[in-house]
Amino acid sequence: MATKRLERRLTAVLAADVAGYSRLMAADEEGTLAHLKSHRRSLVDPKIKQHRGRIVKTTGDGMLVEFASVVDAVRCAVDVQRGMAARNEAVPQEKRIEFRVGINVGDIIIDGSDIYGDGVNVAARLEGIAEPGGIFISRPVYDQIDGKLALSFRELGPRSLKNIAKPVEVFAIDRLHKSDDAPELAHAELTQKITYCRAPDGVRLAYAVSGNGPTLLKAANWMNHLEYDWESPIWRHVFHGLSRNHTLIRHDARGNGMSDWDVGDLSLGAWVSDLETVADAAGVERFPLLGMSQGCAIAVAYAVRHPERVTHLLLYGGFALGGKKRSPAEKERRNAMMTLMRLGWGADDPTFRQMFTGLFIPGGTHEQAGYFNELQLRTTSPECAARYFDVVGDFDITRLLCEVKAPTLVMHVRDDLVVPIEAGRQLAAGIPGARFIAFQGRNHLFLQHEPASARFFEEIRLFLGA
Repeated sequence: MATKRLERRLTAVLAADVAGYSRLMAADEEGTLAHLKSHRRSLVDPKIKQHRGRIVKTTGDGMLVEFASVVDAVRCAVDVQRGMAARNEAVPQEKRIEFRVGINVGDIIIDGSDIYGDGVNVAARLEGIAEPGGIFISRPVYDQIDGKLALSFRELGPRSLKNIAKPVEVFAIDRLHKSDDAPELAHAELTQKITYCRAPDGVRLAYAVSGNGPTLLKAANWMNHLEYDWESPIWRHVFHGLSRNHTLIRHDARGNGMSDWDVGDLSLGAWVSDLETVADAAGVERFPLLGMSQGCAIAVAYAVRHPERVTHLLLYGGFALGGKKRSPAEKERRNAMMTLMRLGWGADDPTFRQMFTGLFIPGGTHEQAGYFNELQLRTTSPECAARYFDVVGDFDITRLLCEVKAPTLVMHVRDDLVVPIEAGRQLAAGIPGARFIAFQGRNHLFLQHEPASARFFEEIRLFLGA
């Protein structure tokens, strides 16, 4: 008996779903469903028809669409996302319906009205890692539309996608709210210049300047490396994102990265003094100041010491009271980890570093975990890592909080395993008039695919704009 030949064709596949749909339905089931139907009826479905797409199937919050032209597929996605951005302007962040879109072009199998194959699967996986309100595309899609659409692109590199045999090279369509003159890769337009300066005690400090726009100064934190972070999937999205609308100035703390490792003084006072040195060397007078993790304490201390220079204070994942002072149990745990650092930090066996990685980015991919393991080796020595960890555990800036004069925004992820959200709430509660925002997530540093990533940049934009 002859086997029926499968029908195949090359097509562009668009997969879309609603970011945080379960949360939205739990909060307001009827309202969410009504709004989603309204968006479909008045925006999404008409745009698909306009760009000659065919809806293959829909799920509760998602859909699969095919296009004969990849240019049409991308145009449709851009129109929808821009339309949704306009519709969401007056909607509170927690109530917004935001689509994630993935687009791939590839060979598919046709079975009646349905389609199957890797061409479909890759589009679905790209949608799964896309940012809320964003569009992720594969390399074949980028190659097909390069030079044909006035869009900007951000290269994300090869990604290992679930149940896809080979890594897929991924690009994000960037700055969807704007129309640029020609397509370009965001990493090509962004560069950083690294310079050195000397602290009063002679320690050499490396600092980098990137981007264009108003100045944004970032306080240093543990495990930074100016060159490595600029390209790594752990920090790249943070620093590139901040550099899009700002002249970002950041430095490696003493004992870290490209600054001197072998230093005598590791203390809060020394790190605040280093921030003073970098600000003066960069020639900036007034600026918003960003602190992340233990860099928040440094930023607060600097803001209290120099209220005339800090226009706004932005704090993410921080604390006023170090881990050793938060509870006896936390002190014991940190002391044990400090001993392990001295023994295992620089060893060839990555077992210890993987344990540390699991605390900082428990939701990271295999690639991201590998970069974080490597980051630990590149940033500092075992002895300096242990000293740094010990000093930070003894931080206590609680008495300084009430002296902060600058408008302050405090951000924290809800299930942070490194710094509990209660520490972030206490930090905000002590600063007069501070605004506190909690993000969904459990990674100490939000990763690019997480909703917290887009939310971080949006909240900063709104806060500084206000």
